[in-house]
Amino acid sequence: MKPFIEKLPPGEDASFVSRIHRTPHFEVPWHQHIEYELILFLEGAGLSFIGNSVDEFEVGDIFFIGSNVPHTFQKSGDLITSAVVIQFKDNFWGNGMLEIPESSRINNLLHNSKHGLKVTGQTKVRLRPIVMELQESKGFWRIVKLCECLAMLADTDDYKPVSTQEIKVMNHSDKERIERIVQYTMDNFKEDIRLETIAAVACMSPHAFCSYFKKRTRKTYVDFLNEIRIGYACKLLLTTEMNILSICFDSGFNNVANFNRQFLKVKQQKPSVYRREHARSML
Repeated sequence: MKPFIEKLPPGEDASFVSRIHRTPHFEVPWHQHIEYELILFLEGAGLSFIGNSVDEFEVGDIFFIGSNVPHTFQKSGDLITSAVVIQFKDNFWGNGMLEIPESSRINNLLHNSKHGLKVTGQTKVRLRPIVMELQESKGFWRIVKLCECLAMLADTDDYKPVSTQEIKVMNHSDKERIERIVQYTMDNFKEDIRLETIAAVACMSPHAFCSYFKKRTRKTYVDFLNEIRIGYACKLLLTTEMNILSICFDSGFNNVANFNRQFLKVKQQKPSVYRREHARSML
C-alpha cells in the first residue's frame, strides 16, 4: 500500500469524478487527495483504514471522506469487491456557492468529514439509490444528484466520525515510512510482532518509533495492531461458523481473555454479542 497524493482528472465534460471500481481494479493504495470522497460498496467486504481508524466495510456501507484524509480499503481474500466512488472539490459547483447562507449545513458537513464519516441508520438506506442514480446521470443532473447526496448528509446525524488524526499532507519520508509500517502490519498481524521488529521496519529505535507513531496517528502501535486484529476477527464472526476461541487465535491473539478485553475496547461489546446482534440485523 504505497501512500501517495492522488490526482484525479474528472474528464473534459465533467466537474467531478464518478465511477465504479471493481476487482481486479478495486485495490487502492494508502493515499490522500484534495477531493472529498463519497463511496458506496456494492460487493465484497474487508477492512477500511481512514486516518488513524481501522474498521470493517461490507455491502451497502457508505463513507464520506474529507479532503486530504489518508485512506485505503483492503478487501478480504479473493472476494469480488466493487464500489461507486465519487470524488469532488469543494468548488465543483462554482466559486462562492459555499458562501451563501443556504450552504451553512453543507459547510458543517465538509468540516466534519475531516474525521472520515461512516453513514448509518436510515440515511444509509435512503442515500444508496441516490448514489446509484448519480452514477447513471448525465449533464446537469449529475450536479443535482450530488447536491442531493450532500444535502441529505448535511441534514442528518446518521453518521459516525471514525478518525481522530490531524490532517496534513505527508512528505515523501513520512509516506515511505508509514507505507512500510502499515504493509508489514497487514502482512503479519496474525504473528507476534515485537516492538523491536516493527521499529526496525521503520528504521528507528524502539523508543523513537513509539514516539513517532503516537505523534503521527494519535494512538499507540499496539492499539493500531489490535484494531487490525479485531477487524479481521469481526469478519470471521460474520462470515464463518468458527467458534470464538478459534477466531481469537486465528486473529493473532494468544489468549481469549485478552481477545475479549480488546474486542470490548474497540467494539464496546463482547464478540458473542457482536455476532448475535449482527445476525439479528440481517433478518
